[in-house]
Amino acid sequence: MTDHKKLKRLVRDRMAATGESYTTARWHITSKTKPQHRVSKLLATALDDEYSEAMITGLAGGIGFMYAVFEYKGMHPLMTIMAQHHPDPWVPAVLNRLNVSFVEQHSGKAEAGIAKLRKATRPVFAEVDRSALPWHEPSPWAGYDPYTVLVVEISETVSLIDVDRHELSIEDFSKAWSAYRKGKHHAIVMGTAGKPDLDKAVSDAIQTTVDHMTGPVLGNNFDVNFGFSGMSKLADQLRDTRTKAGWTKRFGDTDHGTKRLYECLEEQNTAPGATRPLYADFLDEVGRAEAAKLFKQSGAAWSRLAKKAKMSKDYPAMAEIVDECLDLESRAVELLRQPR
Repeated sequence: MTDHKKLKRLVRDRMAATGESYTTARWHITSKTKPQHRVSKLLATALDDEYSEAMITGLAGGIGFMYAVFEYKGMHPLMTIMAQHHPDPWVPAVLNRLNVSFVEQHSGKAEAGIAKLRKATRPVFAEVDRSALPWHEPSPWAGYDPYTVLVVEISETVSLIDVDRHELSIEDFSKAWSAYRKGKHHAIVMGTAGKPDLDKAVSDAIQTTVDHMTGPVLGNNFDVNFGFSGMSKLADQLRDTRTKAGWTKRFGDTDHGTKRLYECLEEQNTAPGATRPLYADFLDEVGRAEAAKLFKQSGAAWSRLAKKAKMSKDYPAMAEIVDECLDLESRAVELLRQPR
């Protein structure tokens, strides 16, 4: 509590000196280290840093696993792994569990959406297309890859936080905001914060993690790609040297599979180590040390797999690491099933 009061005082001193908004001033003071999980850090910033990045990650549902390969005519196979909790949207899950009200806004045209954003008195989460942001590289998922940013101020430009703070022209922000086709001009505007029941929130979040690792998740045939089933499928296809579904024939000596494997386990829609080490920090915070230890071990193994993917195409050896992670996480989830 004392540290939080000290932080507020530092923020207000900076506001007085620079004229910045509270959120912008606080971000400059608290952003000295790179976040492990980008969206969790954005949420922590929007919530005045009342909660750690690890706590936010856990409350969002923590870890997950979704593995799929999509094949389109004229393109190389596109592999994706979602190592964080999925498919529940990250921001609403946290705000709901912490009893923070919010409004989701949609607008047919960017101009109308910008007008709504100007009226917001709190930071706003906006879904944009990542590859339309000038500091990111083009992506084969352009138009289909939702990417959350935190809009903190709009004047002649849009001030937003991605990992770093950026200033965009209204025109350039509108292009990025319009480019994400499924959620065009979508924004989450935070409202008032009620008193949360943190014990209940933690319990609910852990149960969601357990349920989605063990399945079902969607209640349809795609569930085979989720949780422990998805991990087993990945191991089987890495080990498969005979069929078209196996990595040996599907990806061969190309980097199409291994490059994505590294990105999905270490960089994109995850924290390093497939989000497992950060989730372990959350479990340590809430007194689940035994399960935390196992997730730290599996996180180290996922990072070892990612490193191996950058160095070789030894798919069967990669499968053995997935097997190791599956064993560790199955044991960890059984511990989480047990009442405290």
